[in-house]
Amino acid sequence: MDEETHPPEQPAEGSTVCARCGTEVEGDTVPVTWLSAVEGGRRLHFCESCARLHIRAIESRLDSLWW
Repeated sequence: MDEETHPPEQPAEGSTVCARCGTEVEGDTVPVTWLSAVEGGRRLHFCESCARLHIRAIESRLDSLWW
């Protein structure tokens, strides 16, 4: 896969940002349809679209850098 990845922008206070595509949602809570993971001691959140697209890599426990 030759996808180009871009680091997400810093989220505004009180919002959550997808670590893969940068989709941002308002509020202090992560939507229930989003995936949360801890990689390298950091908690990352992935939107529903990114999680669905990369579900096989996620289930194989590959770090997001590999997808």
